[in-house]
Order: sequence, then C-alpha cells, then structure tokens
Amino acid sequence: MTVVEMWTDGACKGNPGPGGWGAWMRTEGHERELFGGELLTTNNRMELTAVIEGLRALTRPCAVTLHVDSTYVMKGMSTWLAGWKRNGWRTGDKKPVKNKELWQALEAEVERHDVTWVWVKGHSGDPGNERADELANRGVEVARGARQA
Repeated sequence: MTVVEMWTDGACKGNPGPGGWGAWMRTEGHERELFGGELLTTNNRMELTAVIEGLRALTRPCAVTLHVDSTYVMKGMSTWLAGWKRNGWRTGDKKPVKNKELWQALEAEVERHDVTWVWVKGHSGDPGNERADELANRGVEVARGARQA
C-alpha cells in the first residue's frame, strides 16, 4: 500500500464569504498540490472540502497520514459522526447537522484509505500546514477571480 503524507487547510474571507481549500501531499519523492475555491462559503465547509478533495485525488487505496488544523474536522470524525448517524443526522439538540453532504462525502473517502489523523496547530510553523494554508488562500483568489469573470 502506498504511503502518503497529506496536509489540508481551508480559508474564508468573511464567514460566509469567498473561501478556498488546499491540500499538499507527498509520497515516495513526489509532491502534489491541489486547491480550489467557492465564492460564497464558510471556513468549516472549506476545511472539509480540503480533506475530501485531497483523499479523492488518490486513485487507489493508500495509507494516509492526514495533518489538519481544524478541530471541527477532527472532532467531527473522531467524536460526533457516530452520534449524528445514530440520531438520523441530527445534533444532540435535535437540529440538522450542518454540512451533512460533506460529512457523508468525507466518510466515504476515509473508508477507501487507511487514515491516521494528526492535528497540528495552525500558523505555528509546521511546513506542511503552512503550504496547505498558502494553497487554500490561492483557492480564495480563484473564487474571487470567478466573481470578476
């Protein structure tokens, strides 16, 4: 099984506002950068999208060490997801889960791979996280450019 190290990040200028996502991965001496954006979105949606798109880009099952700076994504996958599913995609206070379709897409992508989750503090000098942040901000610019077209 191919071993991949991946860092993901999301960015949003205004919440909601134009947002971007970025993923940087490396394996066996190769690197890949991915990024994209949306004109009207939230930071949480971009954090989720970064992980989904990063994992989706892997064409076969891999052993992925996934570095994220989003406690929302980490807690969602490690703590909240099972309860949401058990409660029919409702939160503890019976409200619909926000970003349900993204959580479902993320779960499907995670099931394809052997994922080890690693939380990193954002903007603290982790080189992979800094690179993913740069890519996410490029995604914001893509979204803003789409507005001008």
